[in-house]
Amino acid sequence: MEFMDVVSARKSVRSYSSQEVEEEKLTKILEAARLAPSWANKQCCKYIVVKDKAKIEAMASMLNSWLKQAPVIVAACADPKDSGSRNSMDYFLVDVGISLQQLVLTATAFGLGTCWIGAFDEAKIKKLLDVPANVKVVALTPIGYPADKEGFGGKLVKTLVGSGKRKPLDEMVHWDKW
Repeated sequence: MEFMDVVSARKSVRSYSSQEVEEEKLTKILEAARLAPSWANKQCCKYIVVKDKAKIEAMASMLNSWLKQAPVIVAACADPKDSGSRNSMDYFLVDVGISLQQLVLTATAFGLGTCWIGAFDEAKIKKLLDVPANVKVVALTPIGYPADKEGFGGKLVKTLVGSGKRKPLDEMVHWDKW
């Protein structure tokens, strides 16, 4: 797939087939995340790859029931001390954002679906996954093969959130001044 095709194809997937994700693909996806740039190249990002069905079920019960279909859930974490801060902005969030986006786009290139999840109870996720106190859980994403059909929940979210729509470029880009 050409890069712009990958960017255009990426969408939030909320329905997964039972097909397992091949280890070779998962390794390449994680390698893409590892290669992401970061503050002073400190690489604060850490990933927890959850394949244990009991843990996936527990996460689904905390977050969204559709997550239990996913064969893999990845928790994107960071130790803030391994990043920087400037103008009251903590760059560990940027570091994880860049890294996780590379993970998501690579998964898309392999025909896999993902769904960036930021709404969760961090304390509960940290307890379930034994995350150290100094480490922040920034985002979660399932990884798996999309189911052939989009479920009612996916259609509802798309309608309510408008995730299938994008603003035109001229509403987002300013040239030389605001």
